[in-house]
Amino acid sequence: METMRNILKKLSPRNILGASNDGPPDLDELFVDLRKKIDNVFNIKSNTSNNGSNGSSGNGKQPINSGSNSIPTGTIILVVFLIWMATGFYIVDQGSRGVVLRFGKNTEITQPGPRWHIPYPVETVEVVNQEQVRTNEVGYRSSGAGGTSQELRESLMLTGDENIIDLQFAVQYNLKSVQDYLFNNRSVENSVRGAAETAIREVVGKSKMDYVLYEGREEIAIKTKTLMQDILDRYKSGINITSVTMQNAQPPEQVQAAFDDAVKAKQDLERQKNEGQAYANDIVPKARGTASRLIAESNGYKAAIENEAKGNASRFDQILTEYTRAPEVTRNRLFLETQEKIMSSVSKVIVDQKGSNSLLYLPLDKLINQNRSSSDDQDQTQASNQRSDGGTSASDVINSITERSRGAFNARERDAR
Repeated sequence: METMRNILKKLSPRNILGASNDGPPDLDELFVDLRKKIDNVFNIKSNTSNNGSNGSSGNGKQPINSGSNSIPTGTIILVVFLIWMATGFYIVDQGSRGVVLRFGKNTEITQPGPRWHIPYPVETVEVVNQEQVRTNEVGYRSSGAGGTSQELRESLMLTGDENIIDLQFAVQYNLKSVQDYLFNNRSVENSVRGAAETAIREVVGKSKMDYVLYEGREEIAIKTKTLMQDILDRYKSGINITSVTMQNAQPPEQVQAAFDDAVKAKQDLERQKNEGQAYANDIVPKARGTASRLIAESNGYKAAIENEAKGNASRFDQILTEYTRAPEVTRNRLFLETQEKIMSSVSKVIVDQKGSNSLLYLPLDKLINQNRSSSDDQDQTQASNQRSDGGTSASDVINSITERSRGAFNARERDAR
């Protein structure tokens, strides 16, 4: 118990404030000590610091306001306070957002313009450019001199047909939520690169090598962008993917020569196929046209022969009918028509000069040509008449035969005279 009492006496307020055992602590000495500390801070010498100072009391005690160089402590504190409050002003640029943290907790998202927050250490501000387009490179790294270095661990990937390709691409993104960007990401670049590798490997793994290298590059970039956005939204990263650009897609360097030979062979195959197809496109239509023309000609010849045969048969039937009615007339008509056809093609002229001694001028060449043209016109007329469905009726045939027979008899009478 005695020990406890000694400890309590030492910890009593009188001992702590420096008071003696005889009475309460001296407040004047406390204020003097406080003023000395303030003077030391502002490098001001107090008049009370001299040995045997003039303003000291006889008992060695220092008064509170002992000289004319005293500084108002309240004013100093007020100025310091105002300076501290002024440090809370900040400006948020256009396209940026300010995130106010109070003891590390997010309390407000500020818009562009001049703003104020409670100064440090109560509140702090993180100003983040939300609209800035950032670029993340996958499969390669750009250097300051304009060159690039390859990252094989990121660029080599397996296709759906079990081939390896070297694929390099760049991802551009901005922010759609600064709060998620600051508090849900430990490393933004690693998050974007990891999502990009995951998405591109999934898309390439479902595609064939030729599709990735040639015709499907744009479609692969679109699918990769969509899949990356889904992955980042699932983790609430606050990142918005703006574009995915394919920089290079080729086979690995170790098999590049063999791949080039295979590509050349495939190109030669396609070229020969195209040449063969072009030759076929040129020959087949011609052959089909020739075949169609021959078929049309044969059909026309068939129809002409059939019509001619039908016309001849109809003509013979009509002649037979007339022959049964007037055999002599029909016989003479047939004889005269036959003689006319025969004589029209003979290049001879018979002239009767028994009763005349005059000299005759005969344009034989014109007569021959006229006879030939007349015979040809007559043949064509008869053929057309025969082809037009047997041509004429029975009465028309009889009338024509009668007229021809009369003309023949008249010509004989004139010759006899």
